[in-house]
Amino acid sequence: MKRREFITLIGGAAVAWPMEAGAQQPDRAWRIGVLMAHSESDPEFIAYLTAFRDGLQKLGWTEGRNIQIASRWGALDDAESRQRSAKELIALQPDLILTQNTPPTASMLQQTRTIPVIFVVVADPVGSRFVESLARPGGNVTGFTVMEPTISGKWLELLKEIAPHVNRAAFLFNPTTAPYVKYYLDPFNAAAASLGLEAFAAPVNDRSEIETIIAAQSRESNSGLVVIPDGFLNVHRAEIVLLTARYRLPAVYPWRFFAELGGLLSYGSEQRDMFRVAATYVDRILRGEKPADLPVQAPTKYELVINLKTAKALGLTVPDRPLALADEVIE
Repeated sequence: MKRREFITLIGGAAVAWPMEAGAQQPDRAWRIGVLMAHSESDPEFIAYLTAFRDGLQKLGWTEGRNIQIASRWGALDDAESRQRSAKELIALQPDLILTQNTPPTASMLQQTRTIPVIFVVVADPVGSRFVESLARPGGNVTGFTVMEPTISGKWLELLKEIAPHVNRAAFLFNPTTAPYVKYYLDPFNAAAASLGLEAFAAPVNDRSEIETIIAAQSRESNSGLVVIPDGFLNVHRAEIVLLTARYRLPAVYPWRFFAELGGLLSYGSEQRDMFRVAATYVDRILRGEKPADLPVQAPTKYELVINLKTAKALGLTVPDRPLALADEVIE
C-alpha cells in the first residue's frame, strides 16, 4: 500500500501543501485529508473518491486552485495501519478530513477532536460514540449513515419472496470490521421471527473461514444467507459470490457490485452518491459552518438489483413483483 498519495483533479500528480496559503487569503488552498477503508487498487472505491471530487468541483472547489486533497488507502482491518494513516494525515495539518467506514472513522477520532471530520458509510454513529445524536452531532464530526437498521427485515423479505423454500437464514459479518453488528442483527432477528424463519449469526473472522461458513449453511436444507454492509465482506466479494454459487446457497447482498459479480440480488443504498453528497458538507464547513450544527444524514437513494441468470442457475423463478420494483435486472 502506498503510504502517501496526493490526488489532483488536474492530473493526479503528487504535490505538497501550498506553504503560502494563510487564513486571511481569499484564494488560499484548503487542505482536505481522506482516509479510505479499501485498497487504492480497487476500481470500485476509486470511483467513490472520484464522485467526491466531482461533487466538490460542481460546488466551485478546484484542486490545485482552492483545495488540495491528500489520501490514505487500505485502512480497514489493520488497526496499526489505520492509526499510522490517521497520524500521517493529521501531520499534514488538514482543514477537514473525510473518512470512509466505521473502523477508519474511529481511528481518526482517536487522533483529533478538533479538526472537522465528515464520515461516510458508517452504520451506527451514535452507538459508535462518534456523535451525540443524529440531529445534533456535537463536537467536530458529522456525516452520512450507510443504511437504516430496519433494512435487515427488507433483506429477509426479498430473500423469502425470491426463494420461498428458505426457512433458515444466516447473518454473515466480520466482528472486527463490523463492530456495529447488533445495529442490524436485532432487527434481523425480529424480522425473521415475524416471517417464521430460523435466524442465526454467522461470524467470519478471516478469509479462511468464509468457505467453511458458506459450506456449513449449504449442508442445512432450505438455508439462505444475508450479507451485511461490512468492509471485510466487500473486499472478499468475488469469493463470497463464487462460493454461494458453488454451494447453491440463495443470498441477498447490500451492494450492487455483488449482484454484478453474480450474486442473486442486492438491495441497499448507493455508496457513490453518498460520497458525492458528502461534498456538500465539505462546502458548508469550509464556508464557515460547524460540524456540530450539521445533522447526520441517512441515504435517500436505494437500489434493488436482481440477477436472473443466477436465479435460473439456482432453480428459482423470480416473481413479478420484485421484478417490477427492481432498478436493474441482470439477464
